[in-house]
Amino acid sequence: MKHLQDRVTLHNEVQMPWLGLGVYKVKEGEEVINAVRTALEIGYRHVDTAAFYQNEEGVGKAVRESGIPREEIFITTKVWNTDQGYETTLKAFETSLKKLGLDYVDLYLVHWPVKGKYKETYKALEKLYKDGLVRAIGVSNFQIHHLEDLMADCEIKPMVNQVEYHPRLTQKELHAFCKQHGIQLEAWSPLMRGEILQEPTIVEIGKKYGKTPAQVVLRWDLQNEVVTIPKSVTPARIKENADIFDFELTPEEMAKIDALNLNKRIGPDPDNFNF
Repeated sequence: MKHLQDRVTLHNEVQMPWLGLGVYKVKEGEEVINAVRTALEIGYRHVDTAAFYQNEEGVGKAVRESGIPREEIFITTKVWNTDQGYETTLKAFETSLKKLGLDYVDLYLVHWPVKGKYKETYKALEKLYKDGLVRAIGVSNFQIHHLEDLMADCEIKPMVNQVEYHPRLTQKELHAFCKQHGIQLEAWSPLMRGEILQEPTIVEIGKKYGKTPAQVVLRWDLQNEVVTIPKSVTPARIKENADIFDFELTPEEMAKIDALNLNKRIGPDPDNFNF
C-alpha cells in the first residue's frame, strides 16, 4: 500500500481501492458533488454511498462529470432495511442505479442484517451479480453468526463486510473469521466521528511521523488490511486523509493502537437494532 490508488483483490478478482471517500450525512446537491469532485481530483478512486444517505444523485453526477473513465472509479451503494426482501431489493437497486445515472455498480451491500429478510435480500444481490449489474456483492454490519447463517446456503460468498471499526472497536474475531473465508473487511466510521483523535497514544505516534491523529488511525486500518472510507466535506481534510502512503507504523505502534480496544460502539449494535 504505497499509493492512494492501490487496490486489494477481492475473492472474485475484482480490485477495490484500499481508501475511499464516505458520504454518510453529506447533503444531496452541491455539498456531496463538491466533496466527491474534490476527492476524485486529489486521486481517490473509491466512493461509498447508500440509498439511505439520499445523495446517490450527487455522487453519480460528480463521477459522470469528472472526465475519469468509469472503470477506474469504484462505486459502492447499499440496499436499505425497508427495501429488504427479494423483489423489493431488485426494485431498490433499479432506483439506486437510476439515481446514480450509471450502467453498473462496483459493490452492492445489504446495509444491515434485518432478521428474517437478509437471506432473501442477498439472493437478489446474487441475481444482480450474475446479471452483470454489480461487479461485487457483500454485506454491512454482519457479525460472525450472521455470516455463518448466510453462507450456509448462499451461492456466492460475500466479497466484503463493511462494519464499524476503529481503535476502540477492533473486532479481532470478526476480522479473523472474514480473513479465513476470503471476505474483505471494510471500516465505516474509522475515526470514531472524531472521538479517537484526542487519544494520547495516537497523538504521540503522530508527532513522531509529523502526521495527524487521523492519518495515524487510517494508516493503522490499512496495515491491518482493512479497507477504509473516512467521511469529510472539507477539501483540506479530504486531502489529509489521503496522505497516508509515505510512512509506516512499526509492529510495536500497531500493537499499542490495538491495545486501545474497549469493544465500544458509536453506532447501533448489529444484534440489537430496530430500524
